[in-house]
Amino acid sequence: MNNKEKYGLQGWLDNPHVDEASKAELRAITDPKELESRFYGLLEFGTAGLRGTLGAGLRNMNVYTVRHATQALADVINASGVENPYVAIAHDSRIMSREFAEETACVFAANGIHTYLFDELRPTPELSFAILELKCIAGVNITASHNPKEYNGYKAYWEDGAQLAPEQADDVFKRMCEMDMFEDVKTMPFAEAASMITPLTAEFDEKYLNVLLAQQINPEAVKANSDLSIIYTPFHGAGYRLVPEVLKRAGFTNIATVAEQMVLDGNFPTVKSPNPENKEGFTRAIEMAKESGADLIIGTDPDADRIGIVVREENGEFLTLTGNQTGAILLHYILTSRKETGRLPANAAAVKTIVTSEIAARICEDFGVTLFNVLTGFKFIGEKIKMFEETGKHTFMFGYEESYGYLPGTYARDKDAVAASLLVAEAAAYYAAKNMTLWDALCEIFNKYGNYREKTANIVMSGIDGLKKMAETMDNFRKNPPAQIGPFKVLEVKDYMNGIDGLPASNVLYYSLEGNNTVVLRPSGTEPKIKVYYMMTGSTAEEAYKAIDDAEKAFMEIMG
Repeated sequence: MNNKEKYGLQGWLDNPHVDEASKAELRAITDPKELESRFYGLLEFGTAGLRGTLGAGLRNMNVYTVRHATQALADVINASGVENPYVAIAHDSRIMSREFAEETACVFAANGIHTYLFDELRPTPELSFAILELKCIAGVNITASHNPKEYNGYKAYWEDGAQLAPEQADDVFKRMCEMDMFEDVKTMPFAEAASMITPLTAEFDEKYLNVLLAQQINPEAVKANSDLSIIYTPFHGAGYRLVPEVLKRAGFTNIATVAEQMVLDGNFPTVKSPNPENKEGFTRAIEMAKESGADLIIGTDPDADRIGIVVREENGEFLTLTGNQTGAILLHYILTSRKETGRLPANAAAVKTIVTSEIAARICEDFGVTLFNVLTGFKFIGEKIKMFEETGKHTFMFGYEESYGYLPGTYARDKDAVAASLLVAEAAAYYAAKNMTLWDALCEIFNKYGNYREKTANIVMSGIDGLKKMAETMDNFRKNPPAQIGPFKVLEVKDYMNGIDGLPASNVLYYSLEGNNTVVLRPSGTEPKIKVYYMMTGSTAEEAYKAIDDAEKAFMEIMG
Protein backbone atom coordinates (compact mmCIF):
# COMPACT_ATOMS: atom_id res chain seq x y z
CA MET A 1 0.00 0.00 0.00
CA ASN A 2 1.47 3.39 -0.99
CA ASN A 3 1.33 6.45 1.26
CA LYS A 4 -1.57 7.98 -0.67
CA GLU A 5 -3.68 4.90 0.03
CA LYS A 6 -2.42 4.50 3.59
CA TYR A 7 -2.95 8.14 4.56
CA GLY A 8 -6.05 8.77 2.44
CA LEU A 9 -9.64 8.54 3.62
CA GLN A 10 -9.97 4.80 3.17
CA GLY A 11 -6.60 4.25 4.76
CA TRP A 12 -7.77 6.04 7.89
CA LEU A 13 -11.08 4.18 7.91
CA ASP A 14 -9.32 0.82 7.63
CA ASN A 15 -6.51 1.60 10.06
CA PRO A 16 -6.83 -0.20 13.43
CA HIS A 17 -4.90 2.64 15.14
CA VAL A 18 -7.61 5.21 14.35
CA ASP A 19 -10.36 5.45 16.98
CA GLU A 20 -13.98 4.86 16.10
CA ALA A 21 -15.09 8.41 16.87
CA SER A 22 -12.64 9.78 14.29
CA LYS A 23 -13.82 7.24 11.72
CA ALA A 24 -17.45 8.16 12.39
CA GLU A 25 -16.60 11.84 11.92
CA LEU A 26 -15.03 11.09 8.56
CA ARG A 27 -17.88 8.86 7.40
CA ALA A 28 -20.34 11.67 8.16
CA ILE A 29 -18.65 14.07 5.74
CA THR A 30 -20.49 14.19 2.41
CA ASP A 31 -18.77 17.16 0.78
CA PRO A 32 -16.01 15.84 -1.54
CA LYS A 33 -14.08 19.12 -1.28
CA GLU A 34 -14.07 18.89 2.51
CA LEU A 35 -12.70 15.35 2.36
CA GLU A 36 -10.11 16.36 -0.22
CA SER A 37 -8.98 19.27 1.95
CA ARG A 38 -8.45 16.89 4.90
CA PHE A 39 -6.30 14.42 2.98
CA TYR A 40 -4.41 16.21 0.23
CA GLY A 41 -1.13 16.15 2.16
CA LEU A 42 0.59 16.25 5.52
CA LEU A 43 0.10 19.26 7.74
CA GLU A 44 3.50 20.88 7.11
CA PHE A 45 5.84 21.34 10.05
CA GLY A 46 7.55 24.73 9.75
CA THR A 47 9.36 27.16 12.04
CA ALA A 48 6.00 27.85 13.69
CA GLY A 49 5.38 24.12 14.09
CA LEU A 50 1.92 22.88 13.12
CA ARG A 51 -1.30 24.83 12.88
CA GLY A 52 -4.65 23.75 11.49
CA THR A 53 -8.32 23.23 12.13
CA LEU A 54 -9.40 20.61 14.63
CA GLY A 55 -10.77 17.36 13.24
CA ALA A 56 -9.97 13.92 11.92
CA GLY A 57 -7.76 13.70 8.88
CA LEU A 58 -4.21 13.94 7.67
CA ARG A 59 -4.22 17.73 7.37
CA ASN A 60 -6.05 18.55 10.61
CA MET A 61 -5.04 18.92 14.22
CA ASN A 62 -5.83 15.69 16.08
CA VAL A 63 -4.09 13.21 18.37
CA TYR A 64 -2.52 11.40 15.39
CA THR A 65 -0.93 14.47 13.82
CA VAL A 66 0.26 15.60 17.27
CA ARG A 67 1.79 12.19 18.01
CA HIS A 68 3.35 12.10 14.54
CA ALA A 69 5.06 15.48 14.99
CA THR A 70 6.18 14.59 18.51
CA GLN A 71 7.72 11.31 17.38
CA ALA A 72 9.67 13.15 14.70
CA LEU A 73 10.84 15.76 17.22
CA ALA A 74 11.77 12.98 19.65
CA ASP A 75 13.87 11.30 16.95
CA VAL A 76 15.68 14.58 16.27
CA ILE A 77 16.31 15.05 20.00
CA ASN A 78 17.61 11.53 20.49
CA ALA A 79 19.83 11.86 17.42
CA SER A 80 21.42 14.98 18.93
CA GLY A 81 23.39 12.92 21.41
CA VAL A 82 22.23 14.86 24.49
CA GLU A 83 22.22 12.65 27.56
CA ASN A 84 19.08 12.44 29.69
CA PRO A 85 17.18 15.09 27.70
CA TYR A 86 14.22 16.99 29.16
CA VAL A 87 11.46 18.79 27.26
CA ALA A 88 9.08 21.41 28.70
CA ILE A 89 5.42 21.29 27.62
CA ALA A 90 2.73 23.97 27.97
CA HIS A 91 -0.70 24.65 26.51
CA ASP A 92 -3.42 27.30 26.27
CA SER A 93 -7.19 27.20 26.78
CA ARG A 94 -8.13 25.96 23.33
CA ILE A 95 -10.27 22.92 22.62
CA MET A 96 -8.13 19.76 22.99
CA SER A 97 -5.07 21.70 24.17
CA ARG A 98 -4.70 19.79 27.45
CA GLU A 99 -5.29 16.47 25.70
CA PHE A 100 -2.68 17.27 23.05
CA ALA A 101 -0.19 18.34 25.72
CA GLU A 102 -0.60 15.03 27.56
CA GLU A 103 -0.36 13.07 24.30
CA THR A 104 2.89 14.90 23.59
CA ALA A 105 4.28 13.93 27.01
CA CYS A 106 3.27 10.29 26.43
CA VAL A 107 5.14 10.08 23.13
CA PHE A 108 8.25 11.65 24.65
CA ALA A 109 8.06 9.23 27.58
CA ALA A 110 7.81 6.24 25.25
CA ASN A 111 10.97 7.50 23.55
CA GLY A 112 12.88 7.77 26.83
CA ILE A 113 12.61 11.55 27.10
CA HIS A 114 11.62 13.18 30.39
CA THR A 115 9.25 16.13 30.36
CA TYR A 116 8.22 19.06 32.51
CA LEU A 117 4.48 19.46 32.02
CA PHE A 118 2.69 22.54 33.33
CA ASP A 119 -0.23 21.51 35.52
CA GLU A 120 -2.62 23.87 33.70
CA LEU A 121 -2.56 26.46 30.92
CA ARG A 122 0.33 28.95 30.97
CA PRO A 123 1.54 31.89 28.86
CA THR A 124 3.78 30.95 25.94
CA PRO A 125 6.66 33.12 27.24
CA GLU A 126 6.69 31.18 30.51
CA LEU A 127 7.41 28.05 28.46
CA SER A 128 10.36 29.82 26.81
CA PHE A 129 11.57 30.90 30.24
CA ALA A 130 11.17 27.33 31.55
CA ILE A 131 13.29 25.89 28.74
CA LEU A 132 16.17 28.20 29.69
CA GLU A 133 15.66 28.00 33.45
CA LEU A 134 15.38 24.19 33.53
CA LYS A 135 18.02 23.62 30.82
CA CYS A 136 15.73 21.66 28.54
CA ILE A 137 16.77 20.46 25.11
CA ALA A 138 13.42 21.51 23.64
CA GLY A 139 9.89 22.67 24.37
CA VAL A 140 6.40 22.26 22.97
CA ASN A 141 3.43 24.57 23.36
CA ILE A 142 -0.04 23.53 22.28
CA THR A 143 -1.65 26.71 20.97
CA ALA A 144 -2.91 28.43 17.85
CA SER A 145 -2.16 31.88 19.23
CA HIS A 146 -4.95 34.29 18.24
CA ASN A 147 -6.55 32.15 15.53
CA PRO A 148 -10.33 31.46 15.61
CA LYS A 149 -11.73 28.74 17.87
CA GLU A 150 -11.71 26.10 15.12
CA TYR A 151 -7.89 26.02 15.20
CA ASN A 152 -5.19 24.54 17.35
CA GLY A 153 -1.46 24.24 16.89
CA TYR A 154 1.87 22.83 18.00
CA LYS A 155 4.79 25.22 18.57
CA ALA A 156 8.21 23.65 18.96
CA TYR A 157 11.22 25.25 20.69
CA TRP A 158 14.89 24.39 21.02
CA GLU A 159 17.29 24.67 23.95
CA ASP A 160 17.87 28.40 23.37
CA GLY A 161 14.23 29.05 24.28
CA ALA A 162 13.32 30.20 20.76
CA GLN A 163 11.11 28.47 18.24
CA LEU A 164 12.91 26.08 15.92
CA ALA A 165 15.20 27.58 13.32
CA PRO A 166 14.34 26.79 9.67
CA GLU A 167 16.94 24.04 9.38
CA GLN A 168 15.71 22.38 12.59
CA ALA A 169 12.10 22.54 11.45
CA ASP A 170 13.18 21.01 8.13
CA ASP A 171 14.82 18.13 10.01
CA VAL A 172 11.60 17.44 11.92
CA PHE A 173 9.42 17.59 8.82
CA LYS A 174 11.83 15.39 6.88
CA ARG A 175 11.57 12.79 9.62
CA MET A 176 7.76 13.08 9.55
CA CYS A 177 7.80 12.36 5.82
CA GLU A 178 10.10 9.35 6.27
CA MET A 179 8.16 7.58 9.00
CA ASP A 180 4.80 5.84 9.15
CA MET A 181 2.57 8.18 11.13
CA PHE A 182 0.83 5.28 12.83
CA GLU A 183 3.17 2.29 12.93
CA ASP A 184 6.36 4.21 13.77
CA VAL A 185 4.92 6.31 16.60
CA LYS A 186 5.76 5.19 20.13
CA THR A 187 3.39 6.13 22.91
CA MET A 188 1.97 4.86 26.19
CA PRO A 189 -0.96 5.59 28.50
CA PHE A 190 -0.61 8.78 30.51
CA ALA A 191 -0.69 6.88 33.82
CA GLU A 192 2.29 4.77 32.71
CA ALA A 193 4.18 7.85 31.51
CA ALA A 194 3.80 9.59 34.89
CA SER A 195 7.22 8.50 36.13
CA MET A 196 8.79 10.40 33.20
CA ILE A 197 6.73 13.56 33.77
CA THR A 198 7.51 16.31 36.30
CA PRO A 199 4.60 18.69 36.89
CA LEU A 200 5.32 22.43 36.88
CA THR A 201 3.06 24.13 39.41
CA ALA A 202 2.43 27.59 40.87
CA GLU A 203 5.80 27.27 42.58
CA PHE A 204 7.48 27.66 39.19
CA ASP A 205 5.29 30.69 38.45
CA GLU A 206 7.05 32.47 41.31
CA LYS A 207 10.36 32.28 39.42
CA TYR A 208 8.73 33.65 36.30
CA LEU A 209 6.99 36.47 38.17
CA ASN A 210 10.25 37.45 39.84
CA VAL A 211 12.07 37.83 36.52
CA LEU A 212 9.16 39.87 35.17
CA LEU A 213 9.26 42.25 38.12
CA ALA A 214 12.99 42.61 37.53
CA GLN A 215 12.18 44.11 34.11
CA GLN A 216 10.67 47.19 35.76
CA ILE A 217 12.63 50.30 34.91
CA ASN A 218 10.99 52.99 37.01
CA PRO A 219 9.14 51.54 40.02
CA GLU A 220 8.93 55.05 41.47
CA ALA A 221 6.55 56.03 38.68
CA VAL A 222 4.25 53.20 39.74
CA LYS A 223 4.40 54.25 43.39
CA ALA A 224 3.44 57.79 42.46
CA ASN A 225 0.44 56.63 40.42
CA SER A 226 -0.43 53.27 41.95
CA ASP A 227 -4.16 54.01 41.64
CA LEU A 228 -3.96 54.26 37.83
CA SER A 229 -7.22 52.76 36.55
CA ILE A 230 -6.52 49.68 34.38
CA ILE A 231 -8.99 47.29 32.77
CA TYR A 232 -7.67 43.88 31.68
CA THR A 233 -9.05 41.02 29.59
CA PRO A 234 -7.32 37.71 28.77
CA PHE A 235 -9.87 36.83 26.05
CA HIS A 236 -10.60 33.55 27.85
CA GLY A 237 -6.93 32.59 27.80
CA ALA A 238 -3.65 32.00 29.59
CA GLY A 239 -3.03 35.52 30.86
CA TYR A 240 -6.04 35.37 33.19
CA ARG A 241 -4.04 34.79 36.36
CA LEU A 242 -0.49 36.07 35.88
CA VAL A 243 -1.19 39.44 34.22
CA PRO A 244 -3.35 40.76 37.10
CA GLU A 245 -0.89 39.20 39.56
CA VAL A 246 2.22 40.87 38.12
CA LEU A 247 0.43 44.23 37.98
CA LYS A 248 -0.65 43.84 41.59
CA ARG A 249 2.86 42.89 42.73
CA ALA A 250 4.31 45.85 40.84
CA GLY A 251 2.15 48.09 43.01
CA PHE A 252 -0.94 48.84 40.93
CA THR A 253 -4.05 48.89 43.11
CA ASN A 254 -6.87 49.76 40.73
CA ILE A 255 -7.10 46.79 38.35
CA ALA A 256 -10.48 45.66 37.01
CA THR A 257 -10.99 42.57 34.85
CA VAL A 258 -13.67 41.77 32.29
CA ALA A 259 -15.42 39.03 34.28
CA GLU A 260 -17.05 37.19 31.36
CA GLN A 261 -13.72 37.06 29.50
CA MET A 262 -11.82 35.78 32.54
CA VAL A 263 -13.65 32.46 32.05
CA LEU A 264 -11.35 29.88 30.45
CA ASP A 265 -13.16 28.68 27.34
CA GLY A 266 -11.70 27.50 24.05
CA ASN A 267 -14.91 28.48 22.28
CA PHE A 268 -14.14 32.15 23.04
CA PRO A 269 -17.87 32.85 23.43
CA THR A 270 -17.68 36.63 23.88
CA VAL A 271 -15.64 37.43 20.75
CA LYS A 272 -15.68 36.54 17.06
CA SER A 273 -11.95 35.91 17.27
CA PRO A 274 -9.69 36.14 20.35
CA ASN A 275 -7.37 38.58 18.63
CA PRO A 276 -6.21 41.66 20.59
CA GLU A 277 -5.69 43.44 17.28
CA ASN A 278 -9.46 43.73 16.81
CA LYS A 279 -11.36 46.47 18.60
CA GLU A 280 -14.62 44.48 18.68
CA GLY A 281 -13.14 42.13 21.26
CA PHE A 282 -12.73 45.08 23.62
CA THR A 283 -16.39 46.13 23.46
CA ARG A 284 -17.22 45.16 27.05
CA ALA A 285 -13.90 46.52 28.36
CA ILE A 286 -14.59 49.88 26.70
CA GLU A 287 -18.04 49.98 28.28
CA MET A 288 -16.41 49.40 31.67
CA ALA A 289 -13.82 52.11 30.98
CA LYS A 290 -16.54 54.63 30.15
CA GLU A 291 -18.29 53.76 33.40
CA SER A 292 -15.15 53.94 35.55
CA GLY A 293 -13.18 56.65 33.78
CA ALA A 294 -10.25 54.33 33.07
CA ASP A 295 -7.74 55.55 30.49
CA LEU A 296 -6.03 52.22 29.76
CA ILE A 297 -7.34 48.84 28.58
CA ILE A 298 -5.03 45.85 28.14
CA GLY A 299 -5.89 42.60 26.35
CA THR A 300 -3.80 39.48 25.79
CA ASP A 301 -4.43 36.68 23.30
CA PRO A 302 -5.19 33.05 24.35
CA ASP A 303 -1.54 32.05 24.85
CA ALA A 304 -0.59 35.45 26.29
CA ASP A 305 2.30 36.22 23.98
CA ARG A 306 0.59 39.11 22.14
CA ILE A 307 -0.88 42.24 23.71
CA GLY A 308 -3.33 44.80 22.43
CA ILE A 309 -4.08 48.08 24.18
CA VAL A 310 -6.91 50.59 23.96
CA VAL A 311 -6.30 54.20 24.98
CA ARG A 312 -8.49 57.25 25.43
CA GLU A 313 -7.94 59.98 22.85
CA GLU A 314 -8.09 63.69 23.66
CA ASN A 315 -11.73 63.78 22.54
CA GLY A 316 -12.60 61.07 25.05
CA GLU A 317 -13.10 58.33 22.46
CA PHE A 318 -11.27 55.01 22.71
CA LEU A 319 -8.71 53.92 20.12
CA THR A 320 -7.14 50.50 19.61
CA LEU A 321 -3.42 51.03 18.98
CA THR A 322 -1.61 49.09 16.29
CA GLY A 323 1.29 46.82 17.12
CA ASN A 324 3.66 49.40 15.64
CA GLN A 325 2.22 52.18 17.79
CA THR A 326 2.41 50.20 21.02
CA GLY A 327 5.96 49.19 20.10
CA ALA A 328 6.95 52.82 19.51
CA ILE A 329 5.53 53.84 22.89
CA LEU A 330 7.34 51.01 24.70
CA LEU A 331 10.65 51.53 22.89
CA HIS A 332 10.61 55.27 23.55
CA TYR A 333 9.55 54.81 27.18
CA ILE A 334 12.20 52.15 27.89
CA LEU A 335 15.01 54.25 26.41
CA THR A 336 13.76 57.47 28.01
CA SER A 337 13.36 55.94 31.45
CA ARG A 338 16.66 54.10 31.29
CA LYS A 339 18.43 57.28 30.30
CA GLU A 340 16.77 59.26 33.09
CA THR A 341 17.67 56.62 35.68
CA GLY A 342 21.24 56.17 34.41
CA ARG A 343 20.57 52.65 33.15
CA LEU A 344 21.10 53.10 29.41
CA PRO A 345 24.39 51.37 28.54
CA ALA A 346 26.69 52.76 25.88
CA ASN A 347 26.32 49.56 23.83
CA ALA A 348 22.52 49.42 24.06
CA ALA A 349 20.71 47.68 21.21
CA ALA A 350 17.14 47.09 20.12
CA VAL A 351 15.80 44.60 17.59
CA LYS A 352 12.79 44.73 15.27
CA THR A 353 11.57 42.81 12.24
CA ILE A 354 11.91 44.18 8.70
CA VAL A 355 8.12 44.63 8.46
CA THR A 356 7.99 46.76 11.60
CA SER A 357 7.73 50.56 11.38
CA GLU A 358 10.88 52.53 10.66
CA ILE A 359 9.96 55.01 13.38
CA ALA A 360 12.02 52.67 15.57
CA ALA A 361 15.12 53.71 13.63
CA ARG A 362 14.45 57.40 14.32
CA ILE A 363 13.94 56.74 18.03
CA CYS A 364 17.09 54.66 18.33
CA GLU A 365 19.14 57.24 16.44
CA ASP A 366 17.98 59.90 18.88
CA PHE A 367 19.15 57.86 21.87
CA GLY A 368 22.37 56.58 20.29
CA VAL A 369 21.06 53.01 20.40
CA THR A 370 21.96 50.45 17.73
CA LEU A 371 18.93 48.99 15.94
CA PHE A 372 19.04 45.57 14.31
CA ASN A 373 16.54 44.40 11.70
CA VAL A 374 15.67 40.71 11.43
CA LEU A 375 13.30 38.53 9.46
CA THR A 376 9.70 38.08 10.53
CA GLY A 377 9.41 35.67 13.45
CA PHE A 378 10.39 36.24 17.04
CA LYS A 379 12.93 33.42 16.88
CA PHE A 380 15.16 35.76 14.90
CA ILE A 381 14.97 38.35 17.68
CA GLY A 382 15.91 35.52 20.04
CA GLU A 383 18.95 34.75 17.88
CA LYS A 384 20.15 38.34 18.24
CA ILE A 385 19.81 38.14 22.03
CA LYS A 386 21.93 34.99 22.00
CA MET A 387 24.52 36.70 19.78
CA PHE A 388 24.66 39.71 22.09
CA GLU A 389 25.28 37.44 25.08
CA GLU A 390 27.97 35.47 23.27
CA THR A 391 29.90 38.45 21.90
CA GLY A 392 29.24 41.03 24.63
CA LYS A 393 29.26 43.74 21.99
CA HIS A 394 25.69 44.88 22.66
CA THR A 395 23.24 44.94 25.56
CA PHE A 396 19.69 44.02 24.68
CA MET A 397 17.10 46.64 25.59
CA PHE A 398 13.96 45.66 23.72
CA GLY A 399 12.71 43.56 20.82
CA TYR A 400 9.43 43.78 19.01
CA GLU A 401 7.41 43.07 15.89
CA GLU A 402 4.43 44.81 14.33
CA SER A 403 2.21 41.80 15.04
CA TYR A 404 1.76 42.85 18.68
CA GLY A 405 4.73 40.98 20.15
CA TYR A 406 7.23 42.53 22.62
CA LEU A 407 10.09 41.36 24.82
CA PRO A 408 11.92 43.64 27.30
CA GLY A 409 14.49 41.19 28.70
CA THR A 410 16.75 38.21 28.06
CA TYR A 411 14.99 35.75 30.40
CA ALA A 412 13.00 34.34 27.45
CA ARG A 413 13.30 34.12 23.68
CA ASP A 414 9.70 34.71 22.68
CA LYS A 415 7.32 37.64 22.85
CA ASP A 416 5.81 38.17 26.28
CA ALA A 417 2.42 39.81 26.77
CA VAL A 418 2.69 39.46 30.55
CA ALA A 419 5.88 41.52 30.68
CA ALA A 420 4.52 43.91 28.07
CA SER A 421 1.38 44.44 30.16
CA LEU A 422 3.58 45.42 33.09
CA LEU A 423 5.65 47.89 31.06
CA VAL A 424 2.62 49.38 29.31
CA ALA A 425 1.07 50.04 32.73
CA GLU A 426 4.36 51.43 34.04
CA ALA A 427 4.63 53.74 31.02
CA ALA A 428 1.05 54.90 31.60
CA ALA A 429 1.91 55.69 35.23
CA TYR A 430 5.05 57.55 34.13
CA TYR A 431 3.14 59.75 31.70
CA ALA A 432 0.28 60.25 34.17
CA ALA A 433 2.77 62.12 36.37
CA LYS A 434 3.16 64.52 33.44
CA ASN A 435 -0.62 64.79 33.06
CA MET A 436 -0.38 62.78 29.85
CA THR A 437 -2.11 59.63 28.62
CA LEU A 438 -0.45 57.03 26.41
CA TRP A 439 -2.28 58.66 23.49
CA ASP A 440 -0.63 61.96 24.37
CA ALA A 441 2.74 60.19 24.53
CA LEU A 442 2.20 58.65 21.09
CA CYS A 443 1.25 62.00 19.59
CA GLU A 444 4.42 63.50 21.06
CA ILE A 445 6.47 60.70 19.46
CA PHE A 446 4.89 61.36 16.06
CA ASN A 447 5.48 65.10 16.42
CA LYS A 448 9.14 64.53 17.17
CA TYR A 449 10.06 61.66 14.85
CA GLY A 450 7.58 61.91 11.99
CA ASN A 451 4.09 60.82 11.03
CA TYR A 452 4.68 57.14 10.42
CA ARG A 453 1.56 55.10 9.71
CA GLU A 454 1.22 51.44 8.75
CA LYS A 455 -1.31 48.94 7.51
CA THR A 456 -1.14 45.19 6.95
CA ALA A 457 -3.43 43.71 4.29
CA ASN A 458 -4.11 39.99 4.02
CA ILE A 459 -4.75 38.44 0.63
CA VAL A 460 -6.35 35.10 1.49
CA MET A 461 -5.64 32.18 -0.85
CA SER A 462 -7.53 29.33 0.76
CA GLY A 463 -8.47 25.96 -0.65
CA ILE A 464 -6.42 23.13 -2.05
CA ASP A 465 -4.72 25.40 -4.58
CA GLY A 466 -3.95 28.09 -1.99
CA LEU A 467 -0.27 27.26 -1.55
CA LYS A 468 0.17 27.00 -5.31
CA LYS A 469 -1.48 30.41 -5.84
CA MET A 470 0.77 31.96 -3.18
CA ALA A 471 3.89 30.57 -4.87
CA GLU A 472 2.74 31.73 -8.31
CA THR A 473 2.00 35.23 -7.01
CA MET A 474 5.43 35.62 -5.42
CA ASP A 475 7.10 34.21 -8.54
CA ASN A 476 5.21 36.67 -10.75
CA PHE A 477 6.35 39.65 -8.66
CA ARG A 478 9.95 38.45 -8.87
CA LYS A 479 9.80 38.15 -12.63
CA ASN A 480 7.84 41.38 -13.13
CA PRO A 481 8.85 43.88 -10.43
CA PRO A 482 6.71 47.05 -10.47
CA ALA A 483 8.52 50.30 -11.29
CA GLN A 484 5.76 52.36 -9.71
CA ILE A 485 3.27 51.74 -6.91
CA GLY A 486 0.59 54.39 -7.14
CA PRO A 487 2.16 57.86 -7.01
CA PHE A 488 5.43 56.45 -5.67
CA LYS A 489 8.41 55.43 -7.76
CA VAL A 490 10.09 52.19 -6.67
CA LEU A 491 13.68 53.12 -5.79
CA GLU A 492 14.90 49.66 -4.79
CA VAL A 493 13.66 46.08 -4.64
CA LYS A 494 15.19 43.77 -2.04
CA ASP A 495 14.61 40.06 -2.56
CA TYR A 496 15.34 38.35 0.72
CA MET A 497 15.18 34.97 -1.00
CA ASN A 498 18.79 35.75 -1.92
CA GLY A 499 19.83 35.98 1.74
CA ILE A 500 20.70 39.70 1.84
CA ASP A 501 21.55 42.14 4.65
CA GLY A 502 23.24 39.34 6.56
CA LEU A 503 19.91 37.55 7.04
CA PRO A 504 18.94 33.99 6.06
CA ALA A 505 17.07 33.42 2.82
CA SER A 506 13.37 34.17 3.16
CA ASN A 507 10.45 34.53 0.76
CA VAL A 508 10.09 38.30 1.16
CA LEU A 509 10.03 41.15 -1.36
CA TYR A 510 10.83 44.62 0.02
CA TYR A 511 10.04 47.71 -2.05
CA SER A 512 11.66 51.01 -1.04
CA LEU A 513 9.61 53.88 -2.47
CA GLU A 514 10.01 57.60 -2.78
CA GLY A 515 9.41 59.67 0.33
CA ASN A 516 10.74 57.10 2.85
CA ASN A 517 7.79 54.84 2.07
CA THR A 518 7.88 51.05 1.99
CA VAL A 519 5.78 48.12 0.79
CA VAL A 520 6.67 44.55 1.78
CA LEU A 521 5.22 41.33 0.38
CA ARG A 522 5.49 37.94 2.09
CA PRO A 523 3.48 34.73 2.40
CA SER A 524 2.21 33.91 5.90
CA GLY A 525 4.04 31.07 7.60
CA THR A 526 0.94 29.79 9.39
CA GLU A 527 -2.09 30.65 7.25
CA PRO A 528 -3.01 30.47 3.53
CA LYS A 529 -2.53 34.12 2.73
CA ILE A 530 -0.05 36.66 1.42
CA LYS A 531 0.60 39.60 3.71
CA VAL A 532 1.23 43.06 2.29
CA TYR A 533 2.75 45.64 4.63
CA TYR A 534 2.32 49.32 3.86
CA MET A 535 4.68 51.54 5.87
CA MET A 536 4.20 55.16 4.86
CA THR A 537 4.99 58.66 6.07
CA GLY A 538 3.64 62.15 5.51
CA SER A 539 3.85 65.70 6.77
CA THR A 540 0.58 64.98 8.61
CA ALA A 541 -1.22 61.85 9.76
CA GLU A 542 -3.84 62.41 7.07
CA GLU A 543 -1.15 62.57 4.40
CA ALA A 544 0.40 59.32 5.65
CA TYR A 545 -2.97 57.54 5.62
CA LYS A 546 -3.65 58.82 2.10
CA ALA A 547 -0.29 57.43 1.01
CA ILE A 548 -1.35 54.03 2.40
CA ASP A 549 -4.66 54.18 0.53
CA ASP A 550 -2.97 55.19 -2.74
CA ALA A 551 -0.34 52.47 -2.45
CA GLU A 552 -2.85 49.79 -1.51
CA LYS A 553 -5.21 50.65 -4.36
CA ALA A 554 -2.34 50.58 -6.85
CA PHE A 555 -0.90 47.37 -5.46
CA MET A 556 -4.22 45.55 -5.66
CA GLU A 557 -4.51 46.63 -9.31
CA ILE A 558 -1.05 45.15 -9.92
CA MET A 559 -2.15 41.95 -8.19
CA GLY A 560 -5.09 41.78 -10.59
